[in-house]
Amino acid sequence: MSNSFVKMPSSDEAKRFFVLGDRVERRLRISGAWLNIFDVTVPSGSRTPKHAHASPEVFRILEGKLTIWRLSDSGPEEIEANAGDIVTIPPFMVHGYSNRGTVPVVFSAVVDRDMAEFIEAEGATEPPKASPSAETIARMTAAANAYGITILAA
Repeated sequence: MSNSFVKMPSSDEAKRFFVLGDRVERRLRISGAWLNIFDVTVPSGSRTPKHAHASPEVFRILEGKLTIWRLSDSGPEEIEANAGDIVTIPPFMVHGYSNRGTVPVVFSAVVDRDMAEFIEAEGATEPPKASPSAETIARMTAAANAYGITILAA
């Protein structure tokens, strides 16, 4: 039996992007496969708009408490995910997240190729100086559609 070992890049070596205020660092991309892992840092008060896409996602909370909203078959649900918790988002499920706390939340996200390409193509390379403007949100919403991501509410 063969085992593979992947050395995690340090924070200085990781590809870093900023998407609507969140810092997103690529930790792993397996060439020729859909698997990508990003570490996401969500500042206090930050959130993603409700959205859906064809790919599943897996979030593993590393630090803090992340509020995850998703629309399941039984209706809307809100999950308070703490460090160590793992949350799955099935394909096409409407979802979003927010940090209602006073300290940043850090989580690892396993995402597909389309989501990774969206993050890397549309994410800024410098941290934002202010909250995203209506123009920035509109631009990101339009760009998301090209990657199979439907943003439902900004």
